[in-house]
Amino acid sequence: MSTDWQSDLRKRGYRLTPQRQLVLEAVDKLEHATPDDILTEVRRTAGGVNISTVYRTLELLEELKLVSHAHLGHGAPTYHLADRHHHIHLVCRDCTEVIEADLSVAEPFTATLRETFGFDTDLKHFAIFGCCAACTQKSAAAAPDDGPGAAGGASGAGS
Repeated sequence: MSTDWQSDLRKRGYRLTPQRQLVLEAVDKLEHATPDDILTEVRRTAGGVNISTVYRTLELLEELKLVSHAHLGHGAPTYHLADRHHHIHLVCRDCTEVIEADLSVAEPFTATLRETFGFDTDLKHFAIFGCCAACTQKSAAAAPDDGPGAAGGASGAGS
């Protein structure tokens, strides 16, 4: 594992309880996981853990900066280990794949926000929705030819 969770927690006055370890291991394994996903993974080892334990543990671990969350849709937030590099989440609306893009990709955008509005962005929670390369390719292959009368075509026919 990439982090010594026991030492990190001890430095902050907490113990690495079995529940905390199981939640951290689940977050590490699953990467972008909802609390329900984490609960399912934890229950593989400890069947008696309930969802409120997972939520309380995630809240504490986020306060301690061991995990971070992002909102990747209309549902529950997803969690990942905070010691991983910070990134933007690119979420495909079709297949729900999550692509991690380096923060440097957004630097021109964040610089504009800072210069224009004096707004300093927190991109750790940022998600951009669109269509991944594979789904875009599938969609293009399934689309009818853009002939005269085709809706949404880029050919400019008939102008």
